[in-house]
Amino acid sequence: MTRFADGGHEVVLMQPRRFEEVSEAVLAVRDRKTVLLNLSAMEHSEAQRAADFVAGGVFAIDGHQEQLDDLIFLFAPYDVAIERDPF
Repeated sequence: MTRFADGGHEVVLMQPRRFEEVSEAVLAVRDRKTVLLNLSAMEHSEAQRAADFVAGGVFAIDGHQEQLDDLIFLFAPYDVAIERDPF
């Protein structure tokens, strides 16, 4: 897990290898941190299950999500807007 802070908001980069590790992503968003979740180290079916789990948890706490690539996701707390470049 790698963390970056911009003086007030923290971004956490996570690359879990097992499903049991992904709950930390939901807890980080609950703690008002943005999570960049790279699931490419997991087997594809387990990665899909992990993405669904985190998406459900983040949705339950009114967070936002954006799929950036096949196995890379951005999850943000309710007070962080995600805007995608139209290009």
